[in-house]
Amino acid sequence: MNIMLFHSTYGLGPAVRAAADRLRAAGHEVWTPDLFEGRTFDTVEEGMAYREELGKEELLKRAVLAAAPYSDRGLVYAGFSLGASVAQTLALGDGRARGLLLLHGTSDLAPNAQADELPVQLHVAEPDPFETDDWLSAWYLQMGRAGADVEIHRYPGAGHLYTDPESPDYDAEAAEATWRVALGFLDSLG
Repeated sequence: MNIMLFHSTYGLGPAVRAAADRLRAAGHEVWTPDLFEGRTFDTVEEGMAYREELGKEELLKRAVLAAAPYSDRGLVYAGFSLGASVAQTLALGDGRARGLLLLHGTSDLAPNAQADELPVQLHVAEPDPFETDDWLSAWYLQMGRAGADVEIHRYPGAGHLYTDPESPDYDAEAAEATWRVALGFLDSLG
């Protein structure tokens, strides 16, 4: 698979590069655009402040420009937290998208969003302060109405960014379970 992997609010750091290497080792081609142009942050608050300064439109513009040269290959869009929301937006706007892998995050859907049987897999902590039960229920229903084929995997007791070894949320067991399921999902798209 051709995978466009977007970073979290921490920026393009070691965890994203390690995830890309893991995906490459499984036989996938992976791109990791740097939407923050080299900036990385030590806290969610610092990263979100920069994201606010940058603006949603600029962030999405950078993501679209990064994905555009490869979209004709039929990309799987993937991302961590903030990057998952970016991946979701791009996947729903790309009729050639092959799949959507969301790690730790989702995004609003436009009322007229169409997913046309797009395979979607979400991995999220339970509970997750950024992805509440009510939010996830509404998101799941909206994705279904849009035509997506959605799977949600919850990880009780894990912190929000539990796949990131650099994060205080890291949970090795939940992370390994996530990667095992996610790699199976990606293999199913081939």
